[in-house]
Amino acid sequence: MKCTFWGVRGSIPVPGPTTAGYGGNTSCIEIHDDDAPSLILDCGTGVRKLGGKLMGLPGREIHILFTHFHMDHLFGIGFFTPVFVPGFHITVTAPAFHPDGPRDRLGRFLNGVFHPVRIPDLGARLDFDAVRPGDSFQRGPWNIRGFTLNHPGGACGYRIDRNGKSTAYVTDTSPLSRPGEGLSGGKPPTSREQALCDFLRGTDLVIFDTMYTYEQYKRFMTYGHSYPEYAVEVCKHADVKSLCLFHHDTEASDATLDALAAKWADHQSPRIFLAREGVTVDLEG
Repeated sequence: MKCTFWGVRGSIPVPGPTTAGYGGNTSCIEIHDDDAPSLILDCGTGVRKLGGKLMGLPGREIHILFTHFHMDHLFGIGFFTPVFVPGFHITVTAPAFHPDGPRDRLGRFLNGVFHPVRIPDLGARLDFDAVRPGDSFQRGPWNIRGFTLNHPGGACGYRIDRNGKSTAYVTDTSPLSRPGEGLSGGKPPTSREQALCDFLRGTDLVIFDTMYTYEQYKRFMTYGHSYPEYAVEVCKHADVKSLCLFHHDTEASDATLDALAAKWADHQSPRIFLAREGVTVDLEG
């Protein structure tokens, strides 16, 4: 199992010289193996470049999982070349009660108004499916389970397992306890935190929303994002092997993120690193 980061920012793309090191594209991650169709987690602006890569490969089966439909996780799909090409078969899955839910939400963006192309104009075959957080399901060879996150409008995290390796994608989410309570307060986990730890138990790699510092989080508690210390506590309790700090703040420069990486560089159980655009993590290596 390999994990490639195509977009690592939250909220809005921030291209420029101060963000080029870690990347300015919004959320998009590819889970892939040599013998498996790509599994795409969110379609932020990073998915545009991923589309170019997939056009050069022989496979024509792609699976997309949306955590939710806020624009920073969505607005790359209209620039994802495979959706325009006949012969591609793309399955779009998102948290909903019925497959019409993901189709309707995507159609609100690809509607000829907010984007010039509409879903019926696309050349690829698109199938839609709904997932209820907590349910297990399969996409190609990928075994997947969802988990309800703490974000305005709702969001779904995912755990992906295959051949004894596992990756979890936990964005966008606020802590599942208030400051001073549960893991946020250095205490035993709340019931919701315990459920999250059980969901993540023993995962090889957890990609966790750490958009804010703790001081920023206290100012923006209702915005639906977390901070590194909280992610570390969750992953420690869940016996996670590696933690990736993800969904970087728009104002976080390369220098800021370098300092954050240095702060956690020597941490063990879990090992900690920052998401960087263009980097591939091989869980077999």
